[in-house]
Parts: sequence; C-alpha cells; structure tokens
Amino acid sequence: MPFSKAKPITILMADDDEDDRLLAQDALNESRVLNRLYCVEDGVELLQYLRREGKFSDIQNSPRPGLILLDLNMPRMDGREALKEIKSDDNLKGIPVVILTTSQQEEDMVKGYGLGAASYITKPVNFEGLVELMKTLGKYWVEFVELPYNTDI
Repeated sequence: MPFSKAKPITILMADDDEDDRLLAQDALNESRVLNRLYCVEDGVELLQYLRREGKFSDIQNSPRPGLILLDLNMPRMDGREALKEIKSDDNLKGIPVVILTTSQQEEDMVKGYGLGAASYITKPVNFEGLVELMKTLGKYWVEFVELPYNTDI
C-alpha cells in the first residue's frame, strides 16, 4: 500500500557552481518529485535566506526549507561554517542538512556529521546519477521522514 502522507517540501540548495544548481533543478524535474528547489550561491546567502535578510525578506520568494542541500566548498562562507551557524541557531537547527559535495575526504565527512549534518553524499559524476539521487532524496524526505508541516517559524 503506498504511503499517502507525502507532501512536497521546499528544498534549499547552497552551491556556488551554477551548472550544479541547474543540473539539480533538471534532475529534480526529471525525477518527477514534486518538491520546490530554491538555490543560493554560498554560505552567506544561505544564512541570509534562512534568516530572511536582504533580498530574501519576502516569505513568498523564500519559504522556509524542509531540507537543505549543502556544498562544502564555496566562497565567502563555506559549507562547514554555514552548517555550524545553522546548528547553533535555535530557530534553524531543526532543519535537516544533507551535505552534497565533491569531497570524498573522510575528515570532511566526520566533521560534517559532527556539526549536525543528517547525511553526507558525494555528488554523482553524471546526470543519470543525479536524477536517481534526487528521486531517492525526494522519496526519503517526503514519503518516509516525518517533518513538521508548518515549518515557517
């Protein structure tokens, strides 16, 4: 029997690579997962989005995410620093963060989990792999995980 409580969630992707952001959007569309994807370019923008500062102050254009996809290696503020900020903020620490990065270093993985990441995933090397990843992430975070529905706190 299919799980019927599935509700689309807002996914916020922090990645400085425009091609990766576009590919993620295409992969999400291709996977037919009905989640909304918003993107920011670095850790500074990520925190501005989450705190609704500056250009992200309009709740209609920057809804609170149910899931954050976080690249580690970004300019201005990298993913490690951003994750530390998120998990030390009482208003943000409940948002699950999935590290999605090219880094395969054990040290990055250990530190990411230590800072509170929900998962650590190495970016697939091709589009088909990214489609499969987005499908799996969508299924897991929408159909199986219990997230608060009204996350706009």
